[in-house]
Amino acid sequence: MAGTVSKFCPTTTFENIKESRLKSLRNPNMLQFSGTSAMQYRLLCTKESSHQKLKAGSTIYAGSMDVERPWKTSDARLVLEDGSIWRAKSFGATGTQVGEVVFNTSLTGYQEILTDPSYAGQFVLMTNPHIGNTGVNPDDEESSQCFLGGLIIRSLSICTSNWRCTETLGDYLAKRNIMGIYDVDTRAITRRLRQDGSLIGVLSTDDSRTDEDLLEMAKNWNIVGVDLITGVSCDAPYEWSEKTDSEWEFKRGQHSTGEYHVIAYDFGIKHNILRRLTSYGCKITVVPSTWPASETLKLKPDGVLFSNGPGDPAAVPYAVETVKDIIGKVPVFGICMGHQLIGQALGGKTFKMKFGHHGGNHPVCDLRNGRVDISAQNHNYAVDPASLPEGAEVTHINLNDNSCAGLAFPKLKLMSLQYHPESSPGPHDSDLAFGEFIELMKTNKV
Repeated sequence: MAGTVSKFCPTTTFENIKESRLKSLRNPNMLQFSGTSAMQYRLLCTKESSHQKLKAGSTIYAGSMDVERPWKTSDARLVLEDGSIWRAKSFGATGTQVGEVVFNTSLTGYQEILTDPSYAGQFVLMTNPHIGNTGVNPDDEESSQCFLGGLIIRSLSICTSNWRCTETLGDYLAKRNIMGIYDVDTRAITRRLRQDGSLIGVLSTDDSRTDEDLLEMAKNWNIVGVDLITGVSCDAPYEWSEKTDSEWEFKRGQHSTGEYHVIAYDFGIKHNILRRLTSYGCKITVVPSTWPASETLKLKPDGVLFSNGPGDPAAVPYAVETVKDIIGKVPVFGICMGHQLIGQALGGKTFKMKFGHHGGNHPVCDLRNGRVDISAQNHNYAVDPASLPEGAEVTHINLNDNSCAGLAFPKLKLMSLQYHPESSPGPHDSDLAFGEFIELMKTNKV
């Protein structure tokens, strides 16, 4: 076939190939080099770029150990607690890491996902097969660092194409000591997670560890009942004043002109939640997850936000007590983990879902008016609506499984959503929830 050969011609030299290549570039109709092929040329260029000296006029033979392969071979393993072993290629950091494997169905926004603190302790598998094509940039960060344990993808883009790109995904992960693997069957793993539920896994590039060693690590690790909030929360209170950049603002002219002081509990809060609240006219003080309720109430805020965060709400009873001490005294808005903590503070129960909700395409119905939003979600736990006391209303449900996606308790001036109204990444259907919180605070002021 034109342009391909099965082995090198013994009389081929690097100078021959370069000259032939230049001729072919000048003449696009040339499909074959003189005595060589495109693959042969790439192999030789790969050899030259690896800084191994190639003598002018030297002969290159098929099967020569001096010629380096231009492709990466499998050098990593994902071992799941069910005993399955998945061979893959590594990028980013190397080593051995254990975490809970979850799949995310978002088509875009991998950088926002990487920097979402709610993924602490987890490996995120992207169901979208092609990842890395837009690179990364400093504007799309949702927190100051990456908290997830690792990234699992099908195909890693070999180049980037975006005007905001400042570095490749692989370099970005390596600098942050985050492991990644690719060339693995993500569809098969996703089907396994949907069938069996979220599984603990171990990522490793360490050849000295046997498959049995890694399997033992997976079986002995547990994420349930672990306080993951403390590791992602801020250490001290700080003020937040940054709004959504005018370039990205999509609700121009509809925001409140009044200023409301909101205390935001950082259980792993995303930057775009803070930006959206600020854009709606709020002055925000962010406080650590362990900040006493009494100190919050001393500041006389117009409202309190309980943010998103990672892990099991039952593992942070101190946070539940804080919520109990605040609800009913000032208007309250809970998002994701904050929603679950409110559910427990009201006397309800939470439970671990089979494989959770992770992605930017979850349909949610507002039961108050029948409106359906496409939402961004990221949680493995949910509130059991049957356990809630009288007066608590289920306002939203997830239309995929009818799980509780929103609560309200008018008498206690609280509202909460199981999903992310800031939707970063994701659709902006639910941005109106921030406006509802503003109205809740405005009504309480009158």
